[in-house]
Amino acid sequence: MGLELTNLHILLTYKCPLRCDHCFVFGDQHASDRFAFNQIKAILEESRRIGSVEWVYFEGGEPFLLFPLLLKSVHRARQLGFKVGVVTNGFFARSEEAAVRYLRPLQQLGVARLCVSDDLFHYKSLKETPAKRALSAASQLGLPVSRVSITLPGSARFGFAEPADSTPHTTLRVMFSGRAVDKLVPGLSTSGEASFNQCPHAYFVEPGTAFIDPYGFVQLCHGIAFGNAWETSLSALISQSEADSHPIWGPLMQGGPAELCQVHGIQQTGEYADACHLCYTARRALIDRFPQYLAPRHVYGLSRVNKFSRRSP
Repeated sequence: MGLELTNLHILLTYKCPLRCDHCFVFGDQHASDRFAFNQIKAILEESRRIGSVEWVYFEGGEPFLLFPLLLKSVHRARQLGFKVGVVTNGFFARSEEAAVRYLRPLQQLGVARLCVSDDLFHYKSLKETPAKRALSAASQLGLPVSRVSITLPGSARFGFAEPADSTPHTTLRVMFSGRAVDKLVPGLSTSGEASFNQCPHAYFVEPGTAFIDPYGFVQLCHGIAFGNAWETSLSALISQSEADSHPIWGPLMQGGPAELCQVHGIQQTGEYADACHLCYTARRALIDRFPQYLAPRHVYGLSRVNKFSRRSP
């Protein structure tokens, strides 16, 4: 099975003003990585060459930390005919007026979807948050917007308040990879690995989505790479992608995280919060065996330097 790419997510940076416990890419304020605009242009041209890409999302980290780059990138993507989405935590909305100033240019550029994270992982209150101001400003501007809330099963602390307005609302469960494994797993109910014989994420099981980061790694799921766009063109990577020949993707498609452990002889004796937890734990154990496929290293809580990282020309 190959990849019929319809959605490309461009991580402008791993830098973020927040340091959320659930973050599966270890985003924080210390990350220095970022795309350059010439790299964005090259990726967008390659995406058009692929022919099947409909949506381009800009995210992070936090894309609004690179606001001029975000605007130029959105503009170029719209020029090339892509539908554009932006994912943010809304930190910039210190007031509703400030939120309008930031969001009006995106509305004028024709952004088709703004996704704003609003929950107790991102903010300590559910009443008055930057995210809520951003949501309100987007609605005023007529910018298509949705609220995204992350929840942790079995813990009232990480619940969310149902919105009083008509803003579309998506609720997602914590993905137990990245920082969430260290911060959130302790104390949760767990299950043995035998039951985890399927990947729970539809975009991975029926792959139509890829993520590309500032290091050039093209990923099916964060930390599972199938090439580097600074070494091989994105269009070539997509046309050559094949689950059967990939040492991580293949087993996960065949039998989920349990199969990944079986194929590579990973002996897991612990209990796991969900399939993602087992998958992430197994991949972290395999990272030195398959560094070109399990990248970048920092999403596994390791050094941000990766010997397979390449800069574009």
